[in-house]
Amino acid sequence: YFTLILFSLAGIQIMVSYQNMSMLFIGLEIMSVSLYILAGIRKGDFASNEASLKYFLMGAFSTGFLLFGITLIYGASGSFDIEAINQYLVANYREVSPMFYSGVILILIGLCFKIGAVPFHFWTPDVYDGAPTVFTSFMATIVKAAVFVGFVRLFGGAFGKLEDTWSIWVAVMIAATLFVGNITAVFQQSVKRMLSYSSIAQAGFLLFGVYAMNDAAREGLLIYAAAYCLATIGIFAVLSKMTDYSFEGFNGLAKHQPVLAFTTTICLLSLAGIPLTAGFLGKFYMLKAAIMTGQHLWLVIFAVVMAAVSVYYYFRVIQAMYFKEGPVQSVAASSFEKYTLIAVSIFLILLGVFPGTFLGWLYF
Repeated sequence: YFTLILFSLAGIQIMVSYQNMSMLFIGLEIMSVSLYILAGIRKGDFASNEASLKYFLMGAFSTGFLLFGITLIYGASGSFDIEAINQYLVANYREVSPMFYSGVILILIGLCFKIGAVPFHFWTPDVYDGAPTVFTSFMATIVKAAVFVGFVRLFGGAFGKLEDTWSIWVAVMIAATLFVGNITAVFQQSVKRMLSYSSIAQAGFLLFGVYAMNDAAREGLLIYAAAYCLATIGIFAVLSKMTDYSFEGFNGLAKHQPVLAFTTTICLLSLAGIPLTAGFLGKFYMLKAAIMTGQHLWLVIFAVVMAAVSVYYYFRVIQAMYFKEGPVQSVAASSFEKYTLIAVSIFLILLGVFPGTFLGWLYF
């Protein structure tokens, strides 16, 4: 189990630091193969087996798109190196080969599969719901953030000159991802499945970092990734201690486990983008970055509406914890785990109030 996680982290390390598209592919595969096995680590659980198989089949399918796209890019530019590809575009901006454009679109599709963006999201709910809870939190946070960093490095570096061509496709994907993720999450009866659709919607906001490609987008991506990862890990940490993942399973949790209920509330408020939390600033920076491009203002308005929709299903959990009665839950959390969750909650608030300290790491 731990060896597979280390292999996955090794692939993630390559994905966030590559300078060559062949290394992007290698890093993605080292990460993905480990994840396929981890999703089915509970061999006696049918749901875990199903999640592993679906993840493997969809992952292999999306890798085909990515690899074919890389091949077409190499055929047009003669190099796998990001800097060499960028120089090719600068020198041949007016007469870029159609093969190159096809490669960019195929790579976009392959990476959107990995982050669960609509319309390439259909594997996400079943895999997140069937995989062990602890692993789901790892896959929904660290893995997704790593793929986004790889996404930005490639499209901001190698394909930056073609931004006018692919940005409209990213804009459409953002709108579709926000709509499908948020609207579908409203109708879920399982908190774990709701969080899986929520992660799709959060991917829509993270895609603003790819769409805008300016300084505000890079700052926003850093804050949003930190806020999203910490909040999601905090909620899944509480879920891992529970046996009932339905909304009713959270009924009366504040009366029996006030610390867990409070930290869960802070994490949910951050995901919803409520002011004074890191999630609010992450959304603010992303929308600011999109406005600074001067294009597709409708997309920003639509994102604000979808963020308002997300408040409904996040607050359903808070309502269940504080305003509904339920049986005593056998949620056993150690003092260390409770202190860790409190530390996560404090960091989410401090990041929302003092983002400058965190952003200083980006420049210094």
